[in-house]
Amino acid sequence: MFFVYILHSTEFNKFYVGLSQNIDKRLKEHNEGWSKSTRAYIPWRVVHSKKFKTRMEARTREKYLKTAAGRRWRKDNIDLGD
Repeated sequence: MFFVYILHSTEFNKFYVGLSQNIDKRLKEHNEGWSKSTRAYIPWRVVHSKKFKTRMEARTREKYLKTAAGRRWRKDNIDLGD
């Protein structure tokens, strides 16, 4: 199984979209500063995830979420609980 996930940094109001087979491990890596692109915005929390059977399906969804249409979807569908 593969997961597409959206992280949010409340402190900086930043989002990150990624793909992984293990969300818990990947979130830990993001919060420990392993990823150059997310290091500056620690701490992160998962605000959305979706499971896919294949890496190709997950990658298609990840790419969509990184487009303008995907950002609009995120704005309309992700409740940050603020």
